[in-house]
Amino acid sequence: MSANNGDSTGYLDMELLRFTTAGSVDDGKSTLIGRLLYDSKSIFEDQYEAIEESSRRKGDANVNLALLTDGLRAEREQGITIDVAYRYFATPKRKFIIADTPGHIQYTRNMVTGASTANLALILVDARNGVVEQTHRHTFIAALLGIPHVVFCINKMDLVDYDEKVYNKIKDQIESFSSKLDVKDIRFIPISALKGDNVVNESENTPWYKGGTLLYLLENIHIGSDHNHIDSRFPVQHVVRPHSDEYHDYRGYAGRIAGGIFKPGDTVAVLPSGFTSKIKSIEIFNEKLEEAFPPMSVTMQLEDDIDISRGDMIVRENNKPNVSQDIDVMLCWMNSKPLIPSGKYALKHTTSDARCMIKNIHYKMDINTLHRLEDDKNIGMNDIARVTLRTTKPLYYDRYSRNRITGSVILIDEATNETVAAGMII
Repeated sequence: MSANNGDSTGYLDMELLRFTTAGSVDDGKSTLIGRLLYDSKSIFEDQYEAIEESSRRKGDANVNLALLTDGLRAEREQGITIDVAYRYFATPKRKFIIADTPGHIQYTRNMVTGASTANLALILVDARNGVVEQTHRHTFIAALLGIPHVVFCINKMDLVDYDEKVYNKIKDQIESFSSKLDVKDIRFIPISALKGDNVVNESENTPWYKGGTLLYLLENIHIGSDHNHIDSRFPVQHVVRPHSDEYHDYRGYAGRIAGGIFKPGDTVAVLPSGFTSKIKSIEIFNEKLEEAFPPMSVTMQLEDDIDISRGDMIVRENNKPNVSQDIDVMLCWMNSKPLIPSGKYALKHTTSDARCMIKNIHYKMDINTLHRLEDDKNIGMNDIARVTLRTTKPLYYDRYSRNRITGSVILIDEATNETVAAGMII
């Protein structure tokens, strides 16, 4: 048993898939991740021995693979996941970052945190219980966060005798609910995380299922087009001015590309000034690039000396984002102190800082029924609501469904400096 990270040649160039896990408590998320890591030979000998010893002390009949991911001591004592636990592993085909998020209703905010950058969501459903309230909640959040691929793992198939009828019934229920939501790509896999059926190895117990294993799906699902390569967006994070004789006149703009494709020679506009120039060069670690695209972090030089600072945005001259001080957002409230109507908060959007006021609360969302509660204006922790924000300066944004980076904001309580909400611009 050894950690197999594949061939090191070209390792840095391997594609990275970020995925998040969700499901009700005891649906087997941690066991599934443990099974993935164990069967794909991505854990070390001493790690396995440690959980083997821990399982023996607890009197478990089998080695409890869930202990691989339940890293917090409080989780181990309660046997549940209460924070977002990030795990990293790799196979010869791809690198992976897993955000293992909690199942309890009171941890909705943790799922929003873990899922905000994910390419794919794994939602577990207990085959014995079928679709429950949390399944609806997690599917809704995955759709709200614009996660491009959602995979439903119908788990504990061994406890329903691998019955195809049970699997098909749950599949039909999920398809009926998700048809009301904007989810681009939905898949279903019957698994047993405990026994390893269809996780890394194909199961002989489900001859009726022809869809391939979970690991095969994770390694091969196409994520290249998950980023927006149409709308060119480059929020400036830092202005690079080396104080040296060698680079006396150097002025570069460093940041992470949020959308589109940039090439030297392209005519670009700088917001908010509106001045135009051409890209002189694009560099990464002193290496000049012919083109750059998301999610690359690069330094750009322009041909003209324009006054640009952190928070400005470089875009294509003929493809500019929306600009407004009144922003409609779906807000996920993350703080124990409730939202204050007409309250003032600090706001972060890409690399830009502003302040904002809650101008209007339109409705609170009932996640389980998808009904809009227009009379309920009390927004507390884990609630999701549609609100209008008035900002102190114009924001340059795209709809969240078009660009997850330029379409998201976070609100901060200025008194405590705590992040109180995450918002998706609609």
